[in-house]
Amino acid sequence: MKITKAVIPAAGLGTRILPATKAMPKEMLPIVDKPAIQYIVEEAVAAGITDILIITNRGKGVIEDHFDRSHGLEDALKKGNKTDLLESIEHIHKLANIHYIRQIETKGLGHAVSRAKTFIGNDPFAVLYGDDVIIGDIPATKELIDAYGTYGKGVLGIKAVSEEAIKKYSSLKVENISGNIFKCTDMVEKPQTKEEMFSLYSILGRVVLPPEIFDILEHTKPGAGGEIQLTDAMAELARTCGMTAVDFSGKRYDMGNKLGILQANIEVGLKHKEVADGLREYIKELAKTL
Repeated sequence: MKITKAVIPAAGLGTRILPATKAMPKEMLPIVDKPAIQYIVEEAVAAGITDILIITNRGKGVIEDHFDRSHGLEDALKKGNKTDLLESIEHIHKLANIHYIRQIETKGLGHAVSRAKTFIGNDPFAVLYGDDVIIGDIPATKELIDAYGTYGKGVLGIKAVSEEAIKKYSSLKVENISGNIFKCTDMVEKPQTKEEMFSLYSILGRVVLPPEIFDILEHTKPGAGGEIQLTDAMAELARTCGMTAVDFSGKRYDMGNKLGILQANIEVGLKHKEVADGLREYIKELAKTL
């Protein structure tokens, strides 16, 4: 079955990067000249997604505005004969069919995804975490969708992380199938001891799920942090049906982390045609003083 629907949970408060996110959603923080969430939507579209549900909450209307038309701005750019800029903003509202729903209470990622049940129906779907921008030659979501087509099971986008970092994420029980493809049979959210850790592989920002996940979420109890964790629901799916895991090829930037934001801007900037040369020279000069 072709996967054409995606969910982007974007209801988090962004407390790790306050005060920047006091009035601006973290998903709208720029990487050079585009907000983080635009990179995520563009990745989904490049993977064949046509319909996207963005889950927001109060104060995030600017996300909707970004993907809407701006007639006044378009007219001003036309009059100024700024063709390149005009094309860059017209491109945004043509990306996909984008829908919105609010998570009235921020009760965790699992609760946010459960809000998408009506939108998804009985179709498999992708989830692209709003904190995570992944940049690579092949869209990470496409790698997961391809694996779903091959193995017919839910798919996890994974990377190996440090022992310290995995305490903030999830730990997966995996067995290599071939290359960057693994079988996953269990997982735990935010393990705090070595005994709780299955491996140093963690889910980082992308999953493809069967619609059965919604039935599981209905009886998933609050877990780490007192929230309904998507990882807990996926753990049940992994134990009962098994899941596939893909060590995706792109690089992931944590946009809920101050260092991740800086890394994204520097590394994307070094490849950006307008600023790459100047930024490279600046870094070389700055490095002399470090």
